[in-house]
Amino acid sequence: MNTPAKTKLILAITVLTLAALACQAAIDIPNAPAISGGNGDPDSSAFSPPPTLSSPVQANPVTASDLLSQQDALINLYRNVSPGVVALEVHTEQGGGTGTGFVIDKEGHIVTNYHVVEGAVEVQVTFPSGIKVRGEVIGTDTDSDLAVVKVEINPADLFPIPLGDSNQIQVGQVVVAIGNPFGLNGTMTTGIVSGLGRTLDSINATPDGRVFTAGAIIQTDAAINPGNSGGPLLNLSGEIIGINRAIRTFNTNADNDPINSGIGFAISINIVKRVAPSLIKDGHYDYPYLGITSINEMPLEVMEELGLKRAIGAVISGVAPDGPADDAGLVIGDVILQINGVEVLNFGDLIAYLFTDTSPGDIIQLVVFRNGEELQMPLTLGVRP
Repeated sequence: MNTPAKTKLILAITVLTLAALACQAAIDIPNAPAISGGNGDPDSSAFSPPPTLSSPVQANPVTASDLLSQQDALINLYRNVSPGVVALEVHTEQGGGTGTGFVIDKEGHIVTNYHVVEGAVEVQVTFPSGIKVRGEVIGTDTDSDLAVVKVEINPADLFPIPLGDSNQIQVGQVVVAIGNPFGLNGTMTTGIVSGLGRTLDSINATPDGRVFTAGAIIQTDAAINPGNSGGPLLNLSGEIIGINRAIRTFNTNADNDPINSGIGFAISINIVKRVAPSLIKDGHYDYPYLGITSINEMPLEVMEELGLKRAIGAVISGVAPDGPADDAGLVIGDVILQINGVEVLNFGDLIAYLFTDTSPGDIIQLVVFRNGEELQMPLTLGVRP
């Protein structure tokens, strides 16, 4: 790519990145959509070819027995799982709030969101059995918004909920959320997985104020409202596949609390399975660090300028000086197409893979598109600041 063309590309990426940041800033202005705390290529062999117009899909009629069977399944799921879902009442220097958590072992460890217990001077934990105890925050993670609270009670009164595999979930899959919206303890709602591989801003920020990105986020239309934060998102087998974290909404109630609009987000349970043991053991978790910024979806103009046939990959819009990407020779305008042989469709795919499949110090293999060529580039991951 000649110098004028490269300069044009960098300017285009910079403008688009600034536009994206401007759109994010607009979240804070009145009447704009807000993301609020929930204080609110798969294997192709797994899919059948889409039906053609000459062979339309035949829908089977739903019978009363089918509905009763589904109803019984949901009732049994709630009976089996709800004893492990707890209500959290958090007191801080500024006031207090409520949230949800769930038991993960017989040692008294409860997982919730970091933003539920942020600044806590006291945490009260209420179990469905009526047991009330104080808990201690023993570990926090601002990158994925996770925390672990420890309680001291009889192990016989603890009911850990099994953890599923978020790599196995699919869009359209039925899911169940259990939590304490608006203080209504033990509330159950249902919905589907609406999307996978979403990203959200982390609570963690760089010294100059830029926020990191949290990946592998599940989108769902199951009703999530203030107080649901930290509660489980479950599959129909009663396994936790995510932790309800946030909602995106235009609406608020009389107390200015956000109201569900069908766009909810949950942290993938596979991230929790990596993070929680470190929070219990060390009080923190170190995330891998690449040292780049990117726009999540590649615009048509950038695709055309790069000479790509498809708008895929994570286009690099910034490289942190002396970071892992800088050391590996990545530059603005590079497009990451693969990581360790896995195709990267967008920036969300890249972050999801880093979160769920890598650790600091790992040497990853990238396929990078630059100047019309695909380059193999090894990179040693650092630790997020």
